[in-house]
Amino acid sequence: MNERNILVVAHAGREDTVAAARRVVDALRQSGARPVLAREDRADLVAVDTFFADVAALGDDIDQSELELAIVLGGDGTILRAAELVRGCEAPVLGINMGHVGFLAEIDRDDMDAAVRRVIDRDYEVEERMALSVRVKDAEGAVVYETWALNEATVEKASRERMIEVVLEIDGRPLSSFGCDGMVVSTPTGSTAYNFSAGGPVIWPSVEAIAVVPLSAHALFAKPLVVSPEAAVAIEMLEGTSGFGILWCDGRRSHDLPPGARVVVRRSSRPVRLARLHPTAFTNRLVRKFQLPVAGWRGQGASA
Repeated sequence: MNERNILVVAHAGREDTVAAARRVVDALRQSGARPVLAREDRADLVAVDTFFADVAALGDDIDQSELELAIVLGGDGTILRAAELVRGCEAPVLGINMGHVGFLAEIDRDDMDAAVRRVIDRDYEVEERMALSVRVKDAEGAVVYETWALNEATVEKASRERMIEVVLEIDGRPLSSFGCDGMVVSTPTGSTAYNFSAGGPVIWPSVEAIAVVPLSAHALFAKPLVVSPEAAVAIEMLEGTSGFGILWCDGRRSHDLPPGARVVVRRSSRPVRLARLHPTAFTNRLVRKFQLPVAGWRGQGASA
């Protein structure tokens, strides 16, 4: 029987996260599974605790294709990094929240030991989340950069004092041109992240759609849009303007956008796979995350 390789994603910046990583690594070893760390994570963890010195390193000792699952100790930002580490393979990501309530993390730290046992028993379900495929083309139409995003792709102004001039296009047809600070193109998963802060709609994860939200636009028609998941959203930097832009995907990957550059965002053919232990209603996540007032609710019988 092939050895089971479980990626553990954690950083050494917090003492409680280091302690949690040690517990998870120890539990996996006792079960007969092989814990694996990202190369940079292992270097950082070994610097504070030599316990991690003999843990296998992803890319050096274990290939990405050999991973069964990734256990993530952290918040949504760490989960986004884990999704990047397993991109291209079938390993799902299980988030264990080590801080504030996140939308991507499955469970809280108090349930960590039980979660690891269920991973060992393969007692979990896999939920697929829509991701975005992102291409940048130059003024001649040649593709100069390709990447992906789970939360959002944003086109932002590169300098604080100058806005950018863009044309927004949906499915090959121009919709409007305007000056703005940027544009956010979001998945339902990312609708509670940058999209939400920019005034975009919250989209339930079960709904397949793409949200498009202008940032501080100088235009009469610059409202948030919700388009088909099969739509192609293009943002073109107008030539002859002074503002340069920059593309950010999930706040992790970036590319410069000179005038004439064109960003095309579509649904990715490869979703992100999340491991789920409990069927939690998204409504409950919203209430917990934003501490929404629900006093006066009379129960299910009132709306049945």
